[in-house]
Amino acid sequence: MNETFDFRDLFVFDLANNHQGDVEHALSIIRGVGAVVRKHRVRGVFKFQFRQLDTFVHPAHQKQSDNKHIPRFLSTRLEPNDFQVLLDGVRAEGMLAMCTPFDEESVDVISAMGLDLIKVASCSAKDWPLLEKIAGANLPIIFSTGGLQLANIDDLVSFFDHRGCDYAIMHCVSLYPIPPDKCHLNQIDVLKNRYRDRVIGWSTHEDPDAIAPVMIALAKGAQMFERHVGMASDSVTLNAYSSTPDQVDVWIAAALFAKVLCGSTERQIDNAEIASLDSLRRGVFAKKAVKKGQSITRDMVYFAMPYQDGQLDSGHWRDGILAEADVKTNNPLLLDGVRMPSAPDFKVIKDAVHEVKALLNEARIALNSEFDVEYSHHYGIPKFREYGVVMINVINREYCKKILVQLPGQRHPAHYHKLKEETFQVLHGELHITVEGRERTLLAGDTYLVLPGVWHSFRTETGCVIEEISTTHYSNDSVYKDKAINDLKPHQRKTKVNHWGRWQLGAKAAEA
Repeated sequence: MNETFDFRDLFVFDLANNHQGDVEHALSIIRGVGAVVRKHRVRGVFKFQFRQLDTFVHPAHQKQSDNKHIPRFLSTRLEPNDFQVLLDGVRAEGMLAMCTPFDEESVDVISAMGLDLIKVASCSAKDWPLLEKIAGANLPIIFSTGGLQLANIDDLVSFFDHRGCDYAIMHCVSLYPIPPDKCHLNQIDVLKNRYRDRVIGWSTHEDPDAIAPVMIALAKGAQMFERHVGMASDSVTLNAYSSTPDQVDVWIAAALFAKVLCGSTERQIDNAEIASLDSLRRGVFAKKAVKKGQSITRDMVYFAMPYQDGQLDSGHWRDGILAEADVKTNNPLLLDGVRMPSAPDFKVIKDAVHEVKALLNEARIALNSEFDVEYSHHYGIPKFREYGVVMINVINREYCKKILVQLPGQRHPAHYHKLKEETFQVLHGELHITVEGRERTLLAGDTYLVLPGVWHSFRTETGCVIEEISTTHYSNDSVYKDKAINDLKPHQRKTKVNHWGRWQLGAKAAEA
């Protein structure tokens, strides 16, 4: 298996014992579900269950058993050739094929038949001989989590990671059917947060007519979905948790509708939305006549709707606006009739701090209140969004720790340190670091050692949070390739504040 399997947007249909040991009945289910899959143009996966019953069931229980499952397994037995017919039927419907093995021999059968994926049932999640066999099958794996504590799931994740397996995780509750109060769909959040690089799904056994669970599961971030399927007949009674093709049709439609409702994870603002909000915007109007050349103060204007195109709105009002044309009482202040005062340089930094804090929140990095910050602006504060970095100084003793934050598009100019040795570790985002003329891309978790005297610079397109661990930091230890930077005084290339410098930056802005 050389490529990573894409587990996203899979709809898994578990045939289980709904075939009732009847090949034709099973083919009817496969064809019915296949038609629904094609109708909705989704990625359908049909799932079988394999047990080598002659060895899976103890000899003493082969003819009679008080275990409720064994008689059902034995009475619905299908031979390998029968399953091949069903597999051919799945392929004919354009679906992928998956199977849950319950013993090691069944894993060999799955491999020999050429199925696409392998499933670990919740009841097998602690069956280490079987798990070892599954891990060696070289197939994409989905494992269910019914009845497992987080520690058990951690064990499975570590186990499959160490063996280089390609796998996804299915939130599952092993009750058939599941009462609404036992769905615990918040566990999808838990799994997504704990195993952030894995696709999380929802294996469902609720009332087949219920559509809310799959819609909520999708909204929670589940990206694959599984349910049992079957059909009733004169001789077959459908159980309380299996769906007919008609119910599968409604179920898939509900999931796809939930996907439409959830929309994009990127901020999307429609022109119609903007127009709607503009209709409620307040414009700036003259409370009394304003003369050309006059500085306009707050007592000379009022804010009212409707806002007019080309008008100054209340959100952009500032004291000190200069009138470049006469304005009559109750007339709007037009943008082309006023001159806006220049924003203080430090407003560039103050605005950026909001994004820096948001990026730290996105990266889930918590800070206490005992730190100071350096805003680096080697080419001046007005160019901070192009050349800049926010350095959060956590500790500086014989060892030093800093958190560096760069916003999208920012870069830090080439330099070296005379004394300091530092190691960068990317905590969030993507960093492009150039060392002695060679650029490397670092992703979350990557580290890079920079020795004293080594030229380096860095930049990010995505926004990035970096942990810097180094020897003691000393002032004036940095030498820049751009000699003009070396000639700057410290306060010209860095603004140092306590904590975030909320009041300090405000004072500097006022002074400017």
